[in-house]
Amino acid sequence: MGGSQSREGLDLSDSEYSGEEEEVENEEQDSEDYTDAEDHTPQVSTKTLDEVDARLQALNLKYSKNASPSPRKPNADLRNGVKLYLHIGGNTPKAKWVVSEKPTTYKFVKKLKIEDDEEYDEDELGRGEGFWVLKVGRKINVRVSMDMQMKFFGDQGRVDFVDGGVWALKFLSNEEYRTFVTKFQECLFENVYGLKHTEENKVKVYGKDFMGWAQPDVSDDSMWEDADDGVWKSAGKRPVEFPERETQDLLQEFEEAATGGGIQSLALGALDNSFLVSDSGVQVVKNFSHGIHGKGVYVKFDGQQLGSSAGKSGTPNKALLMRGETNMLLMSPLKEGKPASSGLHQLDIETGKIVTEWKFEKDGVDISMKDITSDAKGSQLDPSESTFLGLDDNRLCQWDMRERKGMVQNIANANSPVLHWNQGHQFSRGTNFQCFATAGDGSIVIGSLDGKIRLYSRTSMRQAKTAFPGLGSPITSVDVTYDGKWVLGTTDTYLILICTLFTDKDGRTKTGFSGRMGNKIPAPRLLKLTPLDAHLAGADNKFRGGHFSWVTESGKQEKHLVATVGKFSVIWNFQQVKNSAHQCYQNQQGLKSCYCYRIVPRDESIVESRFMHDKFADANSPEAPLVVATPMKVTSYSISGKR
Repeated sequence: MGGSQSREGLDLSDSEYSGEEEEVENEEQDSEDYTDAEDHTPQVSTKTLDEVDARLQALNLKYSKNASPSPRKPNADLRNGVKLYLHIGGNTPKAKWVVSEKPTTYKFVKKLKIEDDEEYDEDELGRGEGFWVLKVGRKINVRVSMDMQMKFFGDQGRVDFVDGGVWALKFLSNEEYRTFVTKFQECLFENVYGLKHTEENKVKVYGKDFMGWAQPDVSDDSMWEDADDGVWKSAGKRPVEFPERETQDLLQEFEEAATGGGIQSLALGALDNSFLVSDSGVQVVKNFSHGIHGKGVYVKFDGQQLGSSAGKSGTPNKALLMRGETNMLLMSPLKEGKPASSGLHQLDIETGKIVTEWKFEKDGVDISMKDITSDAKGSQLDPSESTFLGLDDNRLCQWDMRERKGMVQNIANANSPVLHWNQGHQFSRGTNFQCFATAGDGSIVIGSLDGKIRLYSRTSMRQAKTAFPGLGSPITSVDVTYDGKWVLGTTDTYLILICTLFTDKDGRTKTGFSGRMGNKIPAPRLLKLTPLDAHLAGADNKFRGGHFSWVTESGKQEKHLVATVGKFSVIWNFQQVKNSAHQCYQNQQGLKSCYCYRIVPRDESIVESRFMHDKFADANSPEAPLVVATPMKVTSYSISGKR
């Protein structure tokens, strides 16, 4: 089974308006069944109106002052004039754009509530009051936000966006297109940050060291190129791009139903086995060069043992392999829908038993954690591993499963043994940590509710070495490459890819985990879905769990990125995203956004998508298999080489 590709992004041109004037007229005649898509108001020519106006003036009719109409301004309706199109037919062969209103106008207005009819001018409301809304004709009335999935086509003078359906605006000139884009970005800035879009406020939001994020057109992108030493940098070499379907394809290898109920998460192993964590137990599956399959041991949870009777949810929301992948830590939330947990359970995979329940405690007081992760990328392979990292809203720490004297606790006789707070920091307030991950050397990256991404060295958890500003959307997941050069953050509507490299005052190249990056920080890049694909992904069309492919060896480079969006698993070619000359970035304004990807569609919402360890890539594939889990099935795909 090959991966699906967007009609807008990969195999087809972004423009579906070819032969626009003639084709649109034909579509208007051919699409009368789509009553919502067209404006059937009778069209009256300007010449006819002028004739009527001349005859009325010749009659010398007398009107009262109050009834006297204002003189008609020629072409007044052409100010902010656009053509509004609606995409119909989804991803079927019959899909097409139809005219919704032609011509019509747009305007940006301020409102207190989206459903209100009352509109306000820019200066009528106080600071922080109201928000900007885009109105187009009679059909569009939408709050300006990243949720619109706005995509800009500078070469066509067109923008596409989502508002209940997929819409497109075609502008009458390049100047009017640029005016719209500038105003949209100003309104978006004000809606996100509550501040007017001024140079002073951009410095206030981003900081003077990160002005490249606010003005990406003048940002130094050289570090993106210098950081990549891949073979394609040689003369005549370019990264293989996904549109070349004859060179790469996704082949479905294995698919099988999960045992014991809905899958909650994947715990992929780098050795013999991987694990499917469901709401009733853990299923052990075998690792192969073509994916995971084969029903092995099934460890069924005891509800009493997992603490469901103590007011906790019995369903683990986090599974962490450790000690040479012979043990697994399972963390269940205190309340359904809330990630925080007061402790975790340790599963001995070899015996298939939960051997103990650990408590989170500091200075004799019970505390909670919302996330846990390994000390370093790949440390799950260490058979002597006894420490791991924990994260809560305002806490970052390392937990130790040994006593202070270094002896492993006698868990057979312990009654809910307490994890030892080995090191860490409890921040006073305001950090709002959400998620974290570790690089190969133990460096830590943390994503926050305000969109900030912080980098910590492995030796200091008290103060971030680098703090990247937020773009307004909460970070829900983060990952980092093994070498620490690249960080990937996940938000609801996009992924943000950050280069952490910088050159210090002595001319040495470092990462932001080891020192302050200064003021020559390259702008990040965004990975997005086209508006059409975002709409087709389903009701739960939020990005979740963005990850790099899995490498645990120095000198090896991750090749792909993957994330889940509703019913889609979405894959990007990593080198293609890093290539500043990539076609996707041409004629763009603002931060570079990559729309070239491969989609793996499923028939239900996807729980998680992850690449297996790099060791499972074989000679016929440039990448290890991709594993995609839905609540009831797990499917493995291989990326084939040229056949």
